[in-house]
This record gives sequence, structure tokens and C-alpha cells, in this order.
Amino acid sequence: MSLTDIRNRIATAEALAGRAPGSVRLIAVSKVQPLERVVAVLEEGHRVFGENYVQEAQSKWPELRERFGAVDLHMIGPLQTNKAKVAVELFDAIHTLDRASLAEKLARLAQARGACPELFVQINTGAEPQKAGILPEDADAFIASCRGLDLALSGAMCIPPEGEDSVPHFNSLADIARRNGLEGLSMGMSGDFEAAIAAGATHVRVGSAIFGARTYA
Repeated sequence: MSLTDIRNRIATAEALAGRAPGSVRLIAVSKVQPLERVVAVLEEGHRVFGENYVQEAQSKWPELRERFGAVDLHMIGPLQTNKAKVAVELFDAIHTLDRASLAEKLARLAQARGACPELFVQINTGAEPQKAGILPEDADAFIASCRGLDLALSGAMCIPPEGEDSVPHFNSLADIARRNGLEGLSMGMSGDFEAAIAAGATHVRVGSAIFGARTYA
């Protein structure tokens, strides 16, 4: 499926949901994709990308930014605390703020730099033990603690359990965001981004539907 097809589907979903045109940002998830596929999407004019791994992003995006100009880069994978310094210098947004130790590290870095990427709190809406994220019942307290560290939070993020209906998870995330005054909702991927838009997503993370299937080493 082409980038144009995805953009058209997003526009249709925005209209069906009564959303303003362009209110949803498409994050093209380029992790583990061959460089030529990423370059092809850049050549089509897209400038918002998502990566899961700091080291992979560090190896390719500085050069691509030199070649193509400003690119809005989003960290959408788990972030190790010891890689937070590199991440805040490389990424424009981090969608995976998921624990107190990372919040404290990001707060120290933000104070030292005088700037911080956009931050989204990852919520484990399915309470999956193998998955990162704050449990829904702990979300309000965690968000308050982040604000107590002077972290400006942009939104919340979730990855619904595989094989389940995503909509209840999207609605749960939207409720958490609403009651905590968070405007950003990072939710929805290749298979369910239209449902996410209907539930209020502001950022959708689409990879394989744009780039094709990934081949992992």
C-alpha cells in the first residue's frame, strides 16, 4: 500500500469522525526497514518517522537529516535509562515514558539542556506482564509525579494486546488522557489506525502498511 493510500485513509477517517483535516499526524515507522524504502518515503515528502531502537536511529538519521532537511523523529520503542541522553538529543518526541527512573532521568536532562522532547506516557491498557507501560490504575499518580518533576507531558500512548479488539483500549487511553488534561493520543497502527482516529488519536504509528513487511535478522 502506498503512502498516498494511507494518507487518504487517514483523511477519510478524520472526516467520518468529525475531526478537522490534518488533525492526525502520521508517524511512518521505519524501524528495521531497508534504507532504500525509507529514502523512497522521504522522497515523497514525508517528514515524520518513528524508530524503536536508539542505536539504529543514531546510525541512520543524522545523515538522512543532512540530506533531506528537518525530520520529526519519534521514539516509539522501550527506552533504556542509560540511553536517555542520546535519545533526547536525537528525538523530537518520546512515546514510551513508562517508569519513575526514566522520568527522573529525563527531568535531569531537560533541566541541564533547557529543552525536552515531547513526552507521551505509555499506558499498559491490557495489563500485560510482558509489556512495558504504566498500569491504568496507576496512571493518574504517575502523571502527577512526572509533572512534579517539571516534565511537560504531551500525551499518552498505548499498544493494545495482539488479537484483542483495540477499541476498548483506545477508549481507556482517551479517558486517562482526558481526565489528566493530556491532549496527545498516540494509538493505532497498520491494522487499526482508523478505529484509533475514531476514538480520538492525534498520532498514528504505521509501518508495514507503508514500507512493506519487515525482515528481521
